[in-house]
Amino acid sequence: MTHVLIVGGGGREHALAWKLAQSPRITRLSVAPGNAGTASLPRTRNVDIDATDVVSLLDYAESADVDLTVIGPEEPLAHGLADQFEAVGLRVFGPLRRAALIETSKSHAKALMRRWGVPTAPYEVFTALDAAMEYVMTHPVRELVIKADGLARGKGVFLPQGEADAEGILRALLERNALGAAGHKVLIERRLRGPEVSVMAFCDGLHLAPIPAACDYKRLYDGGEGPNTGGMGGYAPALPMTQQQAIIETILAPVVAGLAEAGTPFRGVLYAGVMLTDDGPLALELNVRFGDPGAQVVLPLLETDLLDVIEACIEGTLGALEVRWRRGTAVAVELVTAGYPARNDPDLPIGVDVPHSDKVLIFHAGTRRRADGALVTQGGRVLTLTALGPDLRTAIKRAYGAVEHIRFAGMHYRTDIGARGLE
Repeated sequence: MTHVLIVGGGGREHALAWKLAQSPRITRLSVAPGNAGTASLPRTRNVDIDATDVVSLLDYAESADVDLTVIGPEEPLAHGLADQFEAVGLRVFGPLRRAALIETSKSHAKALMRRWGVPTAPYEVFTALDAAMEYVMTHPVRELVIKADGLARGKGVFLPQGEADAEGILRALLERNALGAAGHKVLIERRLRGPEVSVMAFCDGLHLAPIPAACDYKRLYDGGEGPNTGGMGGYAPALPMTQQQAIIETILAPVVAGLAEAGTPFRGVLYAGVMLTDDGPLALELNVRFGDPGAQVVLPLLETDLLDVIEACIEGTLGALEVRWRRGTAVAVELVTAGYPARNDPDLPIGVDVPHSDKVLIFHAGTRRRADGALVTQGGRVLTLTALGPDLRTAIKRAYGAVEHIRFAGMHYRTDIGARGLE
């Protein structure tokens, strides 16, 4: 009997629960707090505990005899949830707080990448507006990117269009508290050009098992226009395995080796945002968990029992496990409310009449069930539609065919997910 607790309530956590529910060794799944989608899975129940409530999560894990906890989002890792669980002898999938600093502080990650020889863009760090603006005034502004140092849920990256725009961004972050503590320190980097991919791998502290590279679409509108978001969709695989393996060796492997040497071995999913520039692949950022919607686009391609992979990461035996992936392509399209990413637009009734197919999956994010059973919106990102196909073109057609069978007021989605791969 295995009782697994999944921490989080978004589309990523629904995908994790969906995949783990397929394991014959799991008899019980709990998701805290979960959503309407996780509540509908077999042997699964939602637990009304916030993903950042470390004390309540620990109490639940002990009282409910949880055998394994899988941490989905970055915030609980930043709060040291994995540390607290390990301290009392509970098995947990996700890095300790010191290892998770490579995501929770961009300046920390960049300093380590510089030390370990990981190729990345030149950068400077600022906490004062005057010093930051002095730097901006001595560089071509459209060749710069401004990043909040801390966690900003995908909304902390800015591309200034001129000096006045840069000053407005920096003033909002450093003086007007626009992103809270996450923006009290900023990085100004050289803006990189080229296709962006997400290169991920399972890690046991020493060994790496590659996950198919994904192409994420971060901007709200077609053509990469509009504000940055947590993600509007993606597809996988996005790179030939030989190219992906080269990126793992030059970017991910030095990070894993460096963290192990520093006494903070990384166990979990390591994720590098990578720009494929004319000068070669350069690391944009490091993350310490599955992406969202990255998880929704790669987990449907996983053939190996996810529980086996997770336990190998925890036990340090990943090098002896063959992690298998199915052939074909997955495409994910995010359906969001009209106000996203600025507001959530809750309590909008959702109509779903997608014809049943094992080639189309619906992962819930910002959804809940009302007392009368009606499905309604709860967050800005509402549903992820993931379609599978033998090739990218077929998967795209299936994904957008399914979109036509979803309805809620103001529903928005990008219409160009996957187009980059067809080019």
